[in-house]
Amino acid sequence: MAKDFLWWRDGVVYQIYPRSFKDTTGSGIGDLNGIREKLGYLSDLGIDAIWLSPINPSPDVDFGYDVSDYRDVDPKFGTMQDFDDLVQEAGKLGIRIILDLVLNHSSDQHPWFLESKKSRDNPFRDYYIWHDPASKGGPPNNWRAVFGGRGWEWDETTGQYYYHMFYKEQPDVNWRNPKVRAEMLDVFRFWLDRGVKGFRLDVFNVYFKDDRFRSNPTKLLGRRPFDKQIHKYDFNRPELMGVLRDIRETLDRYDEAYAIGETFLCSPKESAAYCGDGLLPACFNFEILEARRDPRVLQRKMIEWEDALGTDKWPVHVLNNHDNRRYATRFGRGEDDARMKMAAAMLLTLRGTPFLYYGEEIGMRDIRVRRKDILDPIGKRYWPVFKGRDGCRAPMQWKNARNAGFSGNDPWLPVHPNYPSRNVQALAGDPESLLNTYKKMLALRKKYQPLIGGDLTFLESGNSNVMAYLRAWEDERMIVALNFSGSEQSVRALKGSVIFSTSREAGRNQGGITTLKGDEALILKVQ
Repeated sequence: MAKDFLWWRDGVVYQIYPRSFKDTTGSGIGDLNGIREKLGYLSDLGIDAIWLSPINPSPDVDFGYDVSDYRDVDPKFGTMQDFDDLVQEAGKLGIRIILDLVLNHSSDQHPWFLESKKSRDNPFRDYYIWHDPASKGGPPNNWRAVFGGRGWEWDETTGQYYYHMFYKEQPDVNWRNPKVRAEMLDVFRFWLDRGVKGFRLDVFNVYFKDDRFRSNPTKLLGRRPFDKQIHKYDFNRPELMGVLRDIRETLDRYDEAYAIGETFLCSPKESAAYCGDGLLPACFNFEILEARRDPRVLQRKMIEWEDALGTDKWPVHVLNNHDNRRYATRFGRGEDDARMKMAAAMLLTLRGTPFLYYGEEIGMRDIRVRRKDILDPIGKRYWPVFKGRDGCRAPMQWKNARNAGFSGNDPWLPVHPNYPSRNVQALAGDPESLLNTYKKMLALRKKYQPLIGGDLTFLESGNSNVMAYLRAWEDERMIVALNFSGSEQSVRALKGSVIFSTSREAGRNQGGITTLKGDEALILKVQ
């Protein structure tokens, strides 16, 4: 274990989409008790925290990302007592809980909004962003909604528009209102007092919009109308920094409390600007997740992220999440897991905190959903250009049994047909499986200090198919070499003793040359 271990910096976080992890009631939807039932599995895997996608009450227009009560648990997931039990039992195993906080917008069924739309002089009116029509009629400006259409919705009762960056059922709250700001900071305290250790802040960099409501500049290129705007006035407003300082001050009153921001459509430099002392402990950078599988491209993006952060800010790395096609779907070759083993070794040896997504450790692939069966509203709107996010949110595959052991009844989304062979129970029994590769890598990461806190230096491998880097901590040094080719590749000699390889026949040194097997990840300890 690392010296002076700090869980959110030195540990590994495992994201759970609660609807899809484990159903204990037969509803077809995963629940908190299902997560609690699998804590032993998570502990054995070797993770240090679990991030739960939203568990607050919600009408599920956007499957939990439209919150109708920030201080409660949705009954479909269980009770507040179930949540408290989960926190307590996870804590006994050294597993911290991170909650998803969706504070840019609420559900239109939230009591605040129901009051806000009653009249212009309602005390909650200014909890949301209301505006008169433009001078010639129509919406106040050209702001668009991410999920399609204009960002303004007309309210006949009060004769004004309200703003929503996402669905019209997700009105944006008004962070400029001191009462809203106080309410939201109290949400942090409410959950911290219940034992929560951290938060993932959904699209936090859009909390503020221009106070003069100026229209965004337009551009020619873009897949959707939203993409054809330069988001100058509805993103990354300077007032946000004050709120981040308030959030950090709140967190710092609790022991090792943490928050990580989802920087929405940000560059590495923009993301890094929100991190550091007095601001957020960390932010996501999705450029590596979204990059093609090319070591030169990945290395360039990793260096850009490191340069943007500098030495005083801590990186986070992720290859999968609830909004994107799974890595195994994008880059896997049939049911072969060689590429996923190599990717696991990369993710778990880079400088920074790795975030895993449920099922990543068993190589889950996206399910295929017919158009008529799509549940994700974005998929319904943009088919076939974008088929939605249902594919990466399918039920966890626990064993070769009905519904892969996820539920005793029909699940909310279909189970992938490969579950008879691709499941936790089956892979646990194979020493060379992807699941056991993750376990070995997580154990190695805890054993060797360079893989946790060491400096990162990229090495010149002399082969465009191979990425190599050095991790160094004091007098300990380790080299990681990753072959992105499916065929054997030779590189300049990498000197050290082999402590891990994803190939049964690990890379060898001979005549000043190191040979890597196809898709091999090789880790050496420098003597």
